[in-house]
Amino acid sequence: MPAAERPPVPAFGVAAVLLGCFIAGFHTRLFGVGLPDLRGAMGLEPDQGAWLSTIALAPQILVAPAITWLVTVFGLRRVLVGPALLYALLSLLIPVVRDYPTLLVLHALHGALLGVFVPAALMVIFRGMPQRLWTAGIAIYVFRAGFTLNAGIGLAGFHAALLGWQWIYWQDVLLAPVMAWLAWRGAPRVAVDRTLLARADWGGMLLFGGGLTMLYVALDQGNRLDWMASGTIIGLLAGGAALLAGFALNEVLVANPWASLRVIASRNIGLMLVTGFCFSLLSMSNGLLVPNFLMVVQHLRPEQAGWPLFLGSALPMIALVPLAVLAVRHFDARLVLMSGLMGFAIAAWLASGLTRDWAGPDFLLVAFLQAFGQSFTFLALILYGLGNSNPTQATAFVAYIQVVRLLGVEFGQSLLGTFLRMREQVQSYQLGLNLAAGGRLAADALARLGVHFYADGALTAPARALATLAATVQREAFTLAHIDAFRLSFWVAVGTVALVAFMGASPPGPFTPWLAKKTGHIS
Repeated sequence: MPAAERPPVPAFGVAAVLLGCFIAGFHTRLFGVGLPDLRGAMGLEPDQGAWLSTIALAPQILVAPAITWLVTVFGLRRVLVGPALLYALLSLLIPVVRDYPTLLVLHALHGALLGVFVPAALMVIFRGMPQRLWTAGIAIYVFRAGFTLNAGIGLAGFHAALLGWQWIYWQDVLLAPVMAWLAWRGAPRVAVDRTLLARADWGGMLLFGGGLTMLYVALDQGNRLDWMASGTIIGLLAGGAALLAGFALNEVLVANPWASLRVIASRNIGLMLVTGFCFSLLSMSNGLLVPNFLMVVQHLRPEQAGWPLFLGSALPMIALVPLAVLAVRHFDARLVLMSGLMGFAIAAWLASGLTRDWAGPDFLLVAFLQAFGQSFTFLALILYGLGNSNPTQATAFVAYIQVVRLLGVEFGQSLLGTFLRMREQVQSYQLGLNLAAGGRLAADALARLGVHFYADGALTAPARALATLAATVQREAFTLAHIDAFRLSFWVAVGTVALVAFMGASPPGPFTPWLAKKTGHIS
């Protein structure tokens, strides 16, 4: 039988979207960690590199909310196969381009295509897997988020040090065609749903995607441009807010709203979305603070800083995610959610005791507790949200999930990045005041350092001693700033536990297996 006539294999379709999730997660992480190497190889100035990063990632949120609707109308084949092949082609071309405007255009297209891969995953899991395997499919979706976050740092360093920075892109040249083939074999050939297409709420999609994209760009550039001191950031925030206000008005007025606000009007869903934003910040406390400390304070390369997270977080998730699946099958998702958040809280509390001498092995327990929090919190959060959503409004619900997935992560990263910068400035100032107050001690320290450097040149010894003392002050300030950031993460985790306490119970259904077991509906 010709390949084109073979019946589709639904498992291949599920494999395609899950592979797409891994591709998107790894590339986003590799690109962020490897940006300094990319900037050097491409000959970019710091400002050019910063805008390249924004342009490469922002288009994801422009297209992601609408992908589930597009799959419903056009079918998985049309939405995934062509974009996957085009994505592979762009991944092949980008490393050989050096013209900056061309790089911006290619990265914008690359990012938009990357935004196609993840959003359809949950819907395809429900359509392509038996109901008894839904939780397992969602667990793989959960696993890839934490695994790519923690394993991506070391992989980025491995590519840059051994294979070449180009493989940050070229690995997807090998993987994306596999995803396209799986989608081709796994998805049925379906006709375009012209009824839904005729009722399309194009205005709502454009307003929502455009508004979120402007907010994303503002968050991504805000710390670098000093937030409200920048007219660009003010304009982006105001423009994004205006577009989202227009979206809300559009959804109220149009006859067939694409993502009705009623989807998130219930208390449980609203609290779930807020909890999702808090979870995004907590997951960044591991993915940002630990490697940032090791690279800034301990001066480690990404491949060196990535080992504690790979050993302490990524590998344990292979066992922790199945354990989380067992937990949600036997206990209320809210209890599982609270236990995961407490894992984040304990990890942050332990990490707040760090000193400038902490090395990779010192973070292993912290990383493990973060992996526990990531696995239990994320899985319980998704199942709770699905359990409280209306199946007839699945496309709208998944659209709002993409807001948490992309904008929530950027919000957490921006908040922690700004907090670290401000606390480092405060700590540097306070340490400087202490040095001034203890002038004698500072003078003695400079004298000892001067003696140390005297043998290499009497004229340069004072300057080198002063530079060394300044570097020591900066290192201590960075360490204290990271301690403050971990303390912030602790209180966010504790506050989120309190928030979960206000969530109501989920109704009986396929996403509340513990309740079904309790009432005797399943074995």
